[in-house]
Amino acid sequence: MVSLIGAGPGDPDLLTIKALRCIEQAEVVVHDRLVSDEILNLIPQGIPKIYAGKGCGRHSMTQDEINQTLVNLANSGRRVVRLKGGDPFVFGRGSEEAMILKKENITFEVVPGVTSGIAASAYAGIPVTHRALSRGVLFVTGHFKNNEEVDLDWKGMANPELTLVIYMGLHNLSMITSNLIKHGLTPSTHAAVIENGTSSHQRKCIATLSTLEQQVAQQGLTSPALIVVGKVVGLSSELEWFESLNEEDTPPVSATLSYP
Repeated sequence: MVSLIGAGPGDPDLLTIKALRCIEQAEVVVHDRLVSDEILNLIPQGIPKIYAGKGCGRHSMTQDEINQTLVNLANSGRRVVRLKGGDPFVFGRGSEEAMILKKENITFEVVPGVTSGIAASAYAGIPVTHRALSRGVLFVTGHFKNNEEVDLDWKGMANPELTLVIYMGLHNLSMITSNLIKHGLTPSTHAAVIENGTSSHQRKCIATLSTLEQQVAQQGLTSPALIVVGKVVGLSSELEWFESLNEEDTPPVSATLSYP
């Protein structure tokens, strides 16, 4: 059995109960770069952990090598947990890994996780939909494989009635903001970058399309980061809650509780 698990965006309290159960029953874990240390600490002591992380231009394994590793581990008879940041089927290549397992007649399951596009936005006080402000939300990637040119439907994305959530786009922030303005969004459109969303290191930059790049540079925000564009970003200051919480009064329960 291989469990393809979404570990969420970082906060261990956002793990699903099923994800935690699978982690506690794992006999070997293959994990990505964006799985937080707090979640890795939930893996039972002595269980082998295999790092399969990818960064911009820095891959510890190719995707083909990851696929073969999962096949080999499953064929060894162990219960394998494939731990992925966010949700495995949202820009997580989980479906590619599932297809290989299916081809090799290996039993697998998919455990959805909370995707950063929703969670990091919420922790930054940004609802991705809001009546009279956003009629829908569009999730897109800001980075193509092998550093290919990011060729997106810019005209379709530049819809002021939608919230635009861009994953892995910080490296291409200048190109993204200029294309959205070029194809119809006003320079004053609200925009945000959220770094390390939902973690104790979360930072956010609230600006407009025309000023976002400059302000992100001034604040020194880096990846992993999420870009959010749309009217709902203007609610961030009103709906801010995460930064003002007293962490001493709200300890993470998943670090101490084990669900049956």
